[in-house]
Amino acid sequence: MDGFVGRRTELAQLTKLLDRVRSGGRTGRPGRAVLMRGRRRVGKSRLVEEFVRRAAVPHVFYTASAQPSAEAELRLFIQAGAESDLPRATMFDGQEPSTWDAALRLLVAAIPDDQPSVVVLDEMPYVIATDPGFEGTLQKIFDRDLSAKPVLLICIGSDLAMMEALNEYGRPFHQRATEMVVPPLSPADVGSMLDLPAAEAIDAYLVSGGLPLVLDEWPHGASVDEYLAEAVPDPTSALLVSGERALAAEFPPESQARLVLTALGSGERAYSLIARAAGGMPHASLTRALTLLTAKRAVQAVTPLSTQPSKETRYLIADPHLRFWLAFLGPYLTEIDRGRGDLTLARIRRSWTDWRGTAVEPVIRDALGRMPGDVLPAETGVVGGYWTRTNDPQIDLVGADRGPIAKKITMAGSIKWLERRAFDSHDFAELVVHRAKLPGADAMTPLLVVSRSGSSVDGVSLVGPEEIVGAYR
Repeated sequence: MDGFVGRRTELAQLTKLLDRVRSGGRTGRPGRAVLMRGRRRVGKSRLVEEFVRRAAVPHVFYTASAQPSAEAELRLFIQAGAESDLPRATMFDGQEPSTWDAALRLLVAAIPDDQPSVVVLDEMPYVIATDPGFEGTLQKIFDRDLSAKPVLLICIGSDLAMMEALNEYGRPFHQRATEMVVPPLSPADVGSMLDLPAAEAIDAYLVSGGLPLVLDEWPHGASVDEYLAEAVPDPTSALLVSGERALAAEFPPESQARLVLTALGSGERAYSLIARAAGGMPHASLTRALTLLTAKRAVQAVTPLSTQPSKETRYLIADPHLRFWLAFLGPYLTEIDRGRGDLTLARIRRSWTDWRGTAVEPVIRDALGRMPGDVLPAETGVVGGYWTRTNDPQIDLVGADRGPIAKKITMAGSIKWLERRAFDSHDFAELVVHRAKLPGADAMTPLLVVSRSGSSVDGVSLVGPEEIVGAYR
């Protein structure tokens, strides 16, 4: 796929920061810093490369690569500096600094004083892993030297928890950088890239997770089934390799966290069922693994939304692509490697409708939360779901003034994401019964339906695929 699609907001943010560097600022110290974070393979580096290309200013782009020692990373840094288009890049030639302090001082000397430039430190958590003192060194050099130069420093990392912590109180770089989160491409971006109608764009988002690497190999206008028919039998396709690479980077195959992710991928969401699916994992081990996974933003812990507190926490894989990969691809890689991707594809086709019905729920809740005030009832501040231990009731959509314990329930709703089957009178009767069991709701609580194929029932507000995708524009 040619061209660069989406990321208008992120490009505008970076351009605004570079404009501030150009203007010099009010303090006479024009240097600015950005801490950019986002999930692996979400396109952070590609975004920055596109920004630098459009900005047309001198830059150096260094990518750490988990080398075994700080010395090895330093050699890569010097190489990146020597190969950059900084006006004084030749200053890096033949240099062999033994510390990051010396390497960064060399960088300061190479950065021009009379024009703006960009310095990119990609995969910064790898540098910190080999040299824990790097944070403090970077802070010192930034305060004394880099902030006095017309330079935009962009620090990128895929370890969401670590990158977020870098700007916290008590850390060396606290309040010195603008935080920037790069999300996956949205369902609207996916639809634009692939030229798909709204419903099929959402399907493509559930498979790709909005990852540019996967979308890049997706044929223009192809449905999910058409794409999977090509990608699943191919062991080298981005669809297959991206999930394994993302997991291997943070969770080795023998780790407890990887085992828990696999259990979640099988469809289990309740604590006790996850433990059982993970081979009877002891509760202490499971708790540690879930704590790690939620800290790394790989898993979301969600609770029922109502006016009463609940301990019925459920756990969801945060990344839609990883959710798909763990359910349908990861457990069957050996099957695909021996040339039987047809079996994997048939399994996906058999389970697709049921899997999609659950996987689309967090996407729809997120979209509803983005919609203008005339779509949801007044006072709706959060959209979630409600369930009990026995799933009686289980309500797909609950609107409330706040969460997780609401003062007021503003709506109850249902999601019906099926082809050629509209929300009907039977579905409506079930929703009315479930609303009566929702703490904080009553017969006057408005009802909302999100349906892929419309509704045959009057008296409920209806949201369709076009509105869901439109919420992301």
